[in-house]
Formats: sequence, structure tokens, C-alpha cells
Amino acid sequence: MAPLSAYRTQSRAEEIAMARSAAPASVSDKAEVLVLGDKGYETAAKGSNGFTCIVQRSWANDFGAAEFWNPKARAPICFNPASARTVLPTYLMRTAWVLSGISVEEMASKTKDALASGAIPPPEPGAMCYMMSKHGYTDDAAAGPWRAHLMFYVPRAQPETWGANLPGSPVIGGASSVEPLSVFIVPVPNWSDGSPDHGH
Repeated sequence: MAPLSAYRTQSRAEEIAMARSAAPASVSDKAEVLVLGDKGYETAAKGSNGFTCIVQRSWANDFGAAEFWNPKARAPICFNPASARTVLPTYLMRTAWVLSGISVEEMASKTKDALASGAIPPPEPGAMCYMMSKHGYTDDAAAGPWRAHLMFYVPRAQPETWGANLPGSPVIGGASSVEPLSVFIVPVPNWSDGSPDHGH
């Protein structure tokens, strides 16, 4: 892990704006916003519609991912109420572990314990999120934002049940290597500000 300062944005206001850019203003203007603090994410703005917007860091990746500690990663994401209740808490828990300084191996072990105890539940029906920001930095391969898209969280499912990863299908995705869910991604034509996404 790089020093914590490397994972921070330049200001709290910048992080709030980036988090809100994950979804259209009609959604994100009324969402709760969390920002990265010294010990985890902190509430920066109260919401009224049940959505929660954050800027994810690289440790949202699977434990074995090459970019797990990439300090450049900034992925604006806005969770709907169902995913805010059943998907986001796992990332917030992992963030607290990261900031406490434990190793990836210890995090993997703690995740197994949390799964066994039921502390990490499957996603609720209807769980999804917006990732439509033209800002941020997804990973070094994209070297910026990837594509404007929606993500749908379901209990573990075979990709073919969504027609995912097939020639001509707009649906991409599959099962998490750790958590009890599958994630299916559907690109959309416009960024959250309404401008066209011409692809990367």
C-alpha cells in the first residue's frame, strides 16, 4: 500500500463532486455522499432518496488483482438503496481493514470469516449502481474512466442466465471470486452529464 495521502483527492469538495458525477443529477443530487477519511468513509452530505455515492479506491478489486494497491484509482459509483444496504457495507468494511494496516492475506481470512458468519450477505433483489462518470481513473488499462455503465448485483449466477459475455451482447460480467454475488455490467450511451460516451 502507498501512503494514505496518495489515495486522497485534493479536497473534500472535489471528492464530493466526483462521487456525485457517478449518476445523473436527478439521482445524485439527493443521494448521501461518503468520502474517504483516516479510518474509513465518512458522511460528507446527507441524502433523502436512499442512494449513496462514493469514490471507490483500488482495494475494491479482488484480492489477487494486480492493481489492488494502485493509488491512482478513483471510481465514482452511486449505489441504489438495495445495493447501499447489501453491497456497499462489504466495501466499507474492507476499507476499514485497509486503513488499519492489515495484510491482504489477513483481509482474505477476515472475509472468509465474515462470509461464514453471514456478515456478508447476498445482494437484495434490485441491487444496482450507476457508474456513469466521465471523471476518475478506473485503472491503468483505461488510464481514466472506462465506459459509462450500469452494474447489477445478483446472488451468484451463471453468465449465460444474463446472456453475458456472448458475441453481440451488451452485457458483461460474472461471479465475484470471494463475495456471494455476480456482477453484470451494461454500458449506456451517455455520461451522467448527458454528453455522449464514444467508447474507449
